[in-house]
Amino acid sequence: MKEWNKKELKLNLEQNKRNIIYLYTPLCGTCQVAKKMLSVVNELLPTTDIGICDLNYIPEFAREWEIESVPCLLITENDIVKEKIYAFQSVEYLYNKLK
Repeated sequence: MKEWNKKELKLNLEQNKRNIIYLYTPLCGTCQVAKKMLSVVNELLPTTDIGICDLNYIPEFAREWEIESVPCLLITENDIVKEKIYAFQSVEYLYNKLK
């Protein structure tokens, strides 16, 4: 997992590939738990790149993607949001979504 700034986010979206983007805010306790769950999934799927973005620094994307709350996991393909996950139910659930 790698923290993406706005420039890196735009670059990854422009590459017309599948992107997994974890959106959070630093003071959100649930976001911290979700991040730990994602880090376990990332260990199980080491070839899967997960971008991490602080929603406070990308408000225009939050509006465009109609983000309702954090934590949020976005799966995009060709710069189109295919899925938004707000309930991070379990490591197994996330693993199955991302594999």
